[in-house]
Amino acid sequence: MSSGKKVFIVGPGFIGWNVLELLAKENYAVTGYVRRQEHAKQIKASGATDTVLGDLNDKALITKHSLSHDVIIHTATADHLPSVEAILDAVQQRAEKGLSTIFIHTSGTSVLDDGAAGSHKSDKVYHDNVVSEVNSVPDNAPHRQIDLAIVKAQKQLGEKAKIAIMIPPTIYGINPSHGRLTIQIPTLTRYALKHGYAGHIGAGLAVESNIHVLDLARAYLVVLHRLESTPASSPEILENPYYFIEATGDNEPSWKDIASLIGSELHKAGLLADPSPRTIPPENYNDLFAEFTDAVIGLNSRSRAVRLRELGWEPVEKSWRESYVQDELPLILKEEVDRKAFDGYRGTVAS
Repeated sequence: MSSGKKVFIVGPGFIGWNVLELLAKENYAVTGYVRRQEHAKQIKASGATDTVLGDLNDKALITKHSLSHDVIIHTATADHLPSVEAILDAVQQRAEKGLSTIFIHTSGTSVLDDGAAGSHKSDKVYHDNVVSEVNSVPDNAPHRQIDLAIVKAQKQLGEKAKIAIMIPPTIYGINPSHGRLTIQIPTLTRYALKHGYAGHIGAGLAVESNIHVLDLARAYLVVLHRLESTPASSPEILENPYYFIEATGDNEPSWKDIASLIGSELHKAGLLADPSPRTIPPENYNDLFAEFTDAVIGLNSRSRAVRLRELGWEPVEKSWRESYVQDELPLILKEEVDRKAFDGYRGTVAS
């Protein structure tokens, strides 16, 4: 079997760039698949051995480079089937040549969306060591079609590959050397700056687990090392690919809690007249996540990272409150933009 030291990261952005840096520190030879030459230079400076320029729809290019790597990590988006199919095709081709592959995909806990739209806090909690709980979500849940394609391939490949699906919740925090912001909470902040109030969906009572991006990055390394050291025939690998990652335990904040912090801090900064959070009317959802708003910032999504904790992983970074006040909000307030022109988030949402 190959050394397992050659890693191909598809989309080393907000999450994957941090994973790449940790891999480089452990002397993995990492190739990053990126869209822009500027970012290629950035990840090279962070330790990438090589870079490939391309987009997620270039299945042939993704398959070509996946074929020559022992480990493939997809951190670009939870919702792009062609790129996942390209990787799975390479994993199958490698298996036919007697080469084992580790594939770690990034999904997100929007897959647990209960349609609450902020109306209540759910009692339903999902544990990643109980595979039936994860598999109980509807096939049409966010991200689920991609996850199911991977699970199907895993069953077909059996012991010929080791596959894991990382399922992060709301991600917060920054890497100071990257200066990149996450999605949900900054979007709610920019909405508040445009509309003059901090808002939440419905009553704001729904809750979601969360994780600092640096704790999340470390979790990828923990899972990778576990896959490397565990036989491919192990039921641990064959029967359960899922890993939740969260720092909150039973203390998940509600979306109203988050709006309250945004309102309080912007009020302190003299940018809001009233710190009190309010319900965001549906006609303003285009200034958030458009038709996906309820599923992104109005859902209940309560996950427990049982498996990672059993492997010794623990979150060590700042809480979401500390991170927002100390790191994220200062960056947002430095943005040289027309705040009234903000029209929502149009990228992909990992969680």
